[in-house]
Amino acid sequence: MEARFVRQTACPVCESPVVRPWRKGTFDAAELDAEAVKITDSHYGRVWDLSRCDRCGHTFADPCPAPEFVDSLYARLQDPAYDDESAGRVRNFTRLLRRLERIQPDRGTLCDVGAATGILMDLARRRGWNVEGIEPSGWAVATARVKHGLVVRQGVFETADFPSGSFDAVTMVDLIEHTARPRDAVVRAAEVLKTGGVLCLVTPDLRSPAARLAGPRWWHFRPAHLAYFSRRSLDVLLERTGFTVVARRRYAWTFSAHYLALRLPLVRALAGGRKTASFLRRIPIKLALGDSFEVYARKDRKR
Repeated sequence: MEARFVRQTACPVCESPVVRPWRKGTFDAAELDAEAVKITDSHYGRVWDLSRCDRCGHTFADPCPAPEFVDSLYARLQDPAYDDESAGRVRNFTRLLRRLERIQPDRGTLCDVGAATGILMDLARRRGWNVEGIEPSGWAVATARVKHGLVVRQGVFETADFPSGSFDAVTMVDLIEHTARPRDAVVRAAEVLKTGGVLCLVTPDLRSPAARLAGPRWWHFRPAHLAYFSRRSLDVLLERTGFTVVARRRYAWTFSAHYLALRLPLVRALAGGRKTASFLRRIPIKLALGDSFEVYARKDRKR
């Protein structure tokens, strides 16, 4: 039987062997199951033992769950609450696509990695892109087919048989923090992109003021997150995998007031009533916390 947890022998971004313990974990590895990696998990502050690279500053789970174990958890994931917030996610993804289209105005082929229930794919298709996507969750793949008529591959991007140079754009929204080997995912993105193609990437910023202010209760500290980036470590990752950053900004989320209320213990009981819940679901709230990177990087024509 293969080990469920493995030690990191070097930095997963720059491969430096000089890494040091950074923070003691608050999460029992034995509790890791499909429920713990839900997209809508709200058990903030539960983290693995974290190490940090002295060279690039990347921070990562160490030990971490083995890739095969992680893949098996996501394959079993079911998260209906994710799709309950589709209105807010449409706003989020529409902003991303508009900015992507300013950089890549010819709307060719787009691959959404970690496509979930297909919300971004459906939007991109409506805007004129030819879309493909890949998602490990069987439940999410089935939901994308029923709700949007989309054929989403079920599987893992790093090992999927997409032809090399077949996409004009790849989107990875809140994805690379979920893998202990983010370099593999970005390398694969470079392989499947055409020369000059664009990677749109969103991931939390561990060094952001919001993260520092929240401290150990930062909402991105959760069992599903295995990798935490700074601007430096994210730039190193992209540069070493053949990308040039062409635009960057801070990502903002839109959620319903109901979704946010359920994450605040003092108002959880109030939001639980049927009429109140229905009312709160109709109120969109934009959170511009500035604690996630939104980066657009072009596959370098010189490489």
